[in-house]
Amino acid sequence: MIHRRLLAATWVWVAFWCACNGSAAAEPAPPVFPPGTLVETLHGTRVPDPYRALENTKDPQVAAWMKAHSDQAHATLARIGGRPGMLEAVRKYDEAASARVVQPVRLPGGLWFYEKRGATENQFKLYMRRGDSGEEVLLVDPEVLQKRSGKPHAINYFVPSPDGRMVAYGISAGGSEEAVLHLLDTRTRQPVGKPVDRADFGGVSWAPDSSSLVFNRLQVLKKGTPATQKYQRSRVTRMVPGQLPGSAVFGLGVYGMAMKPTEMPFVQFTHDGRWAIGTVLNGVQREVMIYVASLDPAEASAPLRWKKLVDYADEVAQFDYFDDQLVLISTKGAPRGRLLRARLDAGLASSQVLLPPSERVITGVGAAADAVYVEVRDGNVKRLLKLSHGAGPGAADEISLPVEGAFSLADGESTWRATDPRVPGAVLDLGGWTRARQIYTVAADGSVANTGLQPQGPFDVPEDVTTTEAMVKSHDGAMVPMSIIHHRGMVLDGSHPTILYGYASYGNTEEPFFSTSRLAWLDAGGVFAVANPRGSGVFGQDWYKAGFQASKPNTWRDFIACAEWLVAQGYTSSERLGIWGGSAGGILVGRAMTERPDLFAAVVSAVGALDALRFEDTPNGVPNIPEFGSKKTDAGFRALMAMSTYQHIVPNTPYPAVMFTHGVNDPRVEVWQSTKTAARLMAATRSGKPVLLLLDYQSGHGIGNTKQQVQADRANVFSFFLWQFGLPGFELQ
Repeated sequence: MIHRRLLAATWVWVAFWCACNGSAAAEPAPPVFPPGTLVETLHGTRVPDPYRALENTKDPQVAAWMKAHSDQAHATLARIGGRPGMLEAVRKYDEAASARVVQPVRLPGGLWFYEKRGATENQFKLYMRRGDSGEEVLLVDPEVLQKRSGKPHAINYFVPSPDGRMVAYGISAGGSEEAVLHLLDTRTRQPVGKPVDRADFGGVSWAPDSSSLVFNRLQVLKKGTPATQKYQRSRVTRMVPGQLPGSAVFGLGVYGMAMKPTEMPFVQFTHDGRWAIGTVLNGVQREVMIYVASLDPAEASAPLRWKKLVDYADEVAQFDYFDDQLVLISTKGAPRGRLLRARLDAGLASSQVLLPPSERVITGVGAAADAVYVEVRDGNVKRLLKLSHGAGPGAADEISLPVEGAFSLADGESTWRATDPRVPGAVLDLGGWTRARQIYTVAADGSVANTGLQPQGPFDVPEDVTTTEAMVKSHDGAMVPMSIIHHRGMVLDGSHPTILYGYASYGNTEEPFFSTSRLAWLDAGGVFAVANPRGSGVFGQDWYKAGFQASKPNTWRDFIACAEWLVAQGYTSSERLGIWGGSAGGILVGRAMTERPDLFAAVVSAVGALDALRFEDTPNGVPNIPEFGSKKTDAGFRALMAMSTYQHIVPNTPYPAVMFTHGVNDPRVEVWQSTKTAARLMAATRSGKPVLLLLDYQSGHGIGNTKQQVQADRANVFSFFLWQFGLPGFELQ
């Protein structure tokens, strides 16, 4: 019955849309998707889901509705008078530097690998060179693949072999993140062996002699297998270059290992060839399990004999290896972290405290040839500590850095690390709110030098931009940190167009970062504020867990408090205040909007997680259960219900203007999270303000987006806000 109604209503409207587009008539009003009558009863609560039909994105009628709505959103944005100028400003700032360099990897002998995108190029490419100023060698160019297929491709990860003679890299199309693993000979620049599919997560580690590598490989999904199984039962596979992948060496069912299907295994070989270290992740949970296996040459042909060293209860989130020992960050009994050292042959029973808990938050660790380097957060600024090998507990020296800002010793999205146990010192990608990132080396003597790998652009150190740091009292008295970026000398008269941005999930912190596109917003008279509500990790584990599952409402209430503070202090007014968040940040902005629709003029949700109750029924929803909870339990259901924007949309409410942006190929947050919420909001709002659904059919979650896609997105977001704030020049034409 519902399906037949959908067929009729959709095709009637599509015919109307085509007729209007074929004439000079004004744009049609946004279509209203016909709601269904589906109601589920979960833990004694009736839960309506009137737009469940939109989850079937392969249905031709649903696809037509999505496409028509997206076309209308694109057409509306194109009519904003100031958008062409805004796009030009974004391009000017973004392309001012001759190139942008990311993911620098330094091997022994001064051999560098990195990704670089020139000012006139659309995608990052993989390069190699010897020394800071050696000749660049282009290894992988995704734009060649785009010319062949018509789809944008991106490098998801790369890992050079220890001798630098090969590089393993993953590449995917259209933002899908479905990476195919390739091997390349860096001398001949020819492929080695055949590409390997189902290598989405990578997790590549090479044997110390470069003779083989291991990587995480997803299972084959047989016909009829539920989509929620996609990221389950993955295993670590070993492969000799030029040969087909061999048998699994770590994971579910391997040599008696006890693992859950939902857990994800990874393996790394130690640089000295003595150990294999297995890491088990419970989805997005921060804490990990650690296994070790000896790599005794006499048993090279025998299966690895794994021994558990660390369990989830030990609350270890990061670690590194040096000289038969692990250095580990544990939050057990220390919400801001403590640094431990433990021998692999004895486990945590042998652990020694290297850095005790303090007011600083320990956020990263990396072992180099000369020392262990430790990343700590001091407020919202990162500091770098150095503990020489063999030094006693607490014997850490602080490295003086040239920028008060942020860096990372490891990238959780890839296998990139800032340190190498075969090379002294570290490589830092360091920047701040008003300083563009540069790539520095830290030497064994503590000196810091700019590598020159990242060219500095003319707008990378703007003198007329400053940051104000604030602590805002929330609904229950908690003090929430917020950074406000603006031009110097700004008068607090309540007139400034303002964007408040946040995320507040997984314990991730919005650290100081420079954005060239943000300069275009500031030039329009704008203010850009970044909040770290509970759910972020700015003050450690306690702050994170205070915005987690049942306590998640603190995140959007902290965010609302920051918005109210900006108005009260005269930065802006409700008529010129917008909020912006993406992915799990969709929970933040969506629930702030539904709880306080009067406070904001406009909202942008990018690839937002908006229908929390249905997230668990998606492939990436299962790995996210540790973060958000499960509707299978009463407590989990109530937490998910509270954080669901979709379920808190109230009919006949004057909602702000809203723009939902989403990549159709998103593997992390299904596109229907946005389409369902948009449809329900369109039917509910009585403000007369627009609800736009802007889809990108050559994009996913934003990972690997081309420069053109990113620039267009920024121009769309800024122009949408300025249009809704009533800024002169940004009216519809």
